[in-house]
This record gives sequence, C-alpha cells and structure tokens, in this order.
Amino acid sequence: MFDHEMRDAAERVLFACRKRGLKVVTAESCTGGLIAATLTAIAGSSDVVDRAFITYSNEAKREMLGVPWDAILGHGAVSDPVARAMAAGALARSNAQLAISVTGVAGPGGGSSEKPVGLVHFGAARQGQEPVSERHVFPGDRDGIRRVSVLTGLTMLASLVEG
Repeated sequence: MFDHEMRDAAERVLFACRKRGLKVVTAESCTGGLIAATLTAIAGSSDVVDRAFITYSNEAKREMLGVPWDAILGHGAVSDPVARAMAAGALARSNAQLAISVTGVAGPGGGSSEKPVGLVHFGAARQGQEPVSERHVFPGDRDGIRRVSVLTGLTMLASLVEG
C-alpha cells in the first residue's frame, strides 16, 4: 500500500519528532487521511501521531477545524487562507505541537482554469509560530497527485520539526 519512498519519508518525520518530543496532527481534504495513514503504517507511531482530521467538505472544515466561512467563500476551499486555517485549527484542537494540512483538486474532474486538477495547497503550523503554506500544481492522475501530496506534506513536516 505504501511504497518505499513514502515509508522512508514517514520514518524521517517520526524519528525527528521523537528526538524532540513533538507530536503531530494532520488536517486532510484531497488526501483523505493518507498522510496520517502513511505515518501510522510505521509501528510505534502512536508516540508521535496525536490525531487526524479528514475534512473533505466545507462544512467539516468549518465545524471540525474552525476554518472561517469568509476564507472558504472568499477564496474557495482550495486556497492558501484555507490551508493555513486548517493547520492552525488542527493544532488548536489537538495535543500536538506540529500540524500539516492539505486541500486540493486531485481530479479527474473538479478542476477549472483558475484551479486546475493537480492544484494543491498545504499549510504547516508549529505551536507558537504563524502557519506557513505552499502551493503546488502536480501533474498526473488522481493517485499520482495524492501520492506526491503525501510526500510533500511529509517533507513539510520534516522541515517544520527542524525549524
């Protein structure tokens, strides 16, 4: 289910977090929990992974993470403000010190000229710091976009641990 590259990325995050005594929370939309699943595929990950939010609908983003309606209505669910708010909301609603969020258009449908299939926004937050974000447009089909989104999210988490 999880390839070698995904497992390696997850193991790096878990090792770095253990070394610093940090816990992680995920807030996922287009990846449907795959970042959390990749982390928890590694035995013993429960000492690092606090919880995961799968907020596929706008209502879930609002209710579970406190994403403001103005961000969703003003920018759309697939946007920088929403990704940042998802990360901040997950951090505030967990016992973790690090959060990663992902929202995007994995396809094959749902894209537009403004927000094409493959557009993914990530948010990352560390307790006591402002959330950061990244925007990517990944090529490929739904599975490929979701896979590279997991790898990107794990890479962002690893950077957050170091930073």
